[in-house]
Amino acid sequence: MNRWLGLLALASLVSGTGAAQDTTAGLRLAPAVGLSLEEAIRQARQNSPTYHQTLNNAGPARWGVRNAYGSLLPSVNVAADLGYTGSGQSNFGGGFIRPTPAFRTSGYSLGLQWQLDGRILSGPGQQKALQRAADEDISGAGVALRAEITNQYLSTLQAEAQVEVARQQVSRNADFLELARARHQVGQATLLDVRQAEVIKAQSDVALLRGIQADREAKLDLLRRMGVESPVPIDQIAVSDSFPVMPPAFDLDSLLAVAETQNPTLRGLQARRTASWWGVRAAKSEFLPTLSVQAGWSGFTQEFTDQNLLLGGALTEAQARLADCTFNNAVRAGLNLGGEVPNCATSVGVTSAGDALLDPVAQQIRDDNNVFPFDYTGQPFRASLTISLPIFTGFGRSLRLAEARAQQDDLEQSVRAARLQVRTDVRGRLLALETAYRSIEVQEASRAAARDQSRLAQERYRVGAGASLEVSDAQNAVQRAEGDYVNAVYDYHKAIAALEAAVGRSLR
Repeated sequence: MNRWLGLLALASLVSGTGAAQDTTAGLRLAPAVGLSLEEAIRQARQNSPTYHQTLNNAGPARWGVRNAYGSLLPSVNVAADLGYTGSGQSNFGGGFIRPTPAFRTSGYSLGLQWQLDGRILSGPGQQKALQRAADEDISGAGVALRAEITNQYLSTLQAEAQVEVARQQVSRNADFLELARARHQVGQATLLDVRQAEVIKAQSDVALLRGIQADREAKLDLLRRMGVESPVPIDQIAVSDSFPVMPPAFDLDSLLAVAETQNPTLRGLQARRTASWWGVRAAKSEFLPTLSVQAGWSGFTQEFTDQNLLLGGALTEAQARLADCTFNNAVRAGLNLGGEVPNCATSVGVTSAGDALLDPVAQQIRDDNNVFPFDYTGQPFRASLTISLPIFTGFGRSLRLAEARAQQDDLEQSVRAARLQVRTDVRGRLLALETAYRSIEVQEASRAAARDQSRLAQERYRVGAGASLEVSDAQNAVQRAEGDYVNAVYDYHKAIAALEAAVGRSLR
């Protein structure tokens, strides 16, 4: 799937070939591939589902800006249509009914529309502010992801260190068991001491098993947060980084200044506050006129499917004109007015008998009808310019303006609250870091004292001056002190990670 997982798969093959020769006891882990913190963070950025859900917001934000600028340009619409009307009869009133043939229609239209108002003019500024907010959300998700992976990585290291503490306790209890058995054999200890040592050894073995289980679960949780699954047994993965303990040397004022400019949550709210300012401008602009421009071109066709019915209608009309022409010629001839039409039949496009259309006339009718679907008849160009100003809208504009101002004020308060929260977090986490560092010093001294106590108790028991219970208590105190020291060290590192999350960037 990627380079790191490929290395893990290769490591699993290598470790599998040597497994038959391994005679080591099963309690000890055998990691094969190291995982650094930066590699874990890189894998998480590539594969974390939660992080990618935030990344998906970048696309709509970019298109929102493009859409806002595109709204400043005219919109163009192109349309085409096809239609069919069946044959039937048309009633023109007065008892006049005329059959109509079936016909096909087609058409096109090309329209241009441009509208300009305050909301459209305010759109680019508002959308750019929202895009900045989305970018800051992504930055914040990256900071949160880094903090989450770092914290879990440290928890995994902490679990490994606790395993080593448990293993040392097992070794101490094993030495104590051997000592109790040796003293029992020479009559310097009772069987009760031996049984007590065996119980203590068994308890430490169980504690080691539980520590190993906690270590495995911590690694599994780390991989889950990274968004990957391990192709090898979890015992073959080792977190390889180490973190030195250094005295905290952070300046509070510098951290607060960096947090003011770098914290992504605060920056995102500031960008949304800017967007709300543009929203107020857009709401105010509704009280101004709106300019609209429209222009368009169109055309259509209409073709009758039954040409015989069409020709019949044309013949009927021609016969009516022939009768009028013949009547007019007769009147003019009887009154000696002159101006008769020499050939009425030819002038109206019918034969001399008047029972059929002339062939050229009929063919012209057929040619004029043969227009479907692309022989369009163009319509005149049309254009309009409109300026509108609503006078009364039921207080809708006032309502939207009040809502926009309320949202702006809400975001102002959110920014102020976020700034206070960030400054509080920085102060609190710096104090926690200083406390964690001082705790390490205390726990280190406690660990040294517990080690001396255990050494002295064992020596007293070895020479017969002490009891087995004294040794048991001392060894338990050592384990607690060792575990508390490990916890103090990793609490310190986690405090640094928490401070980095509050500031908004890495400090190491």
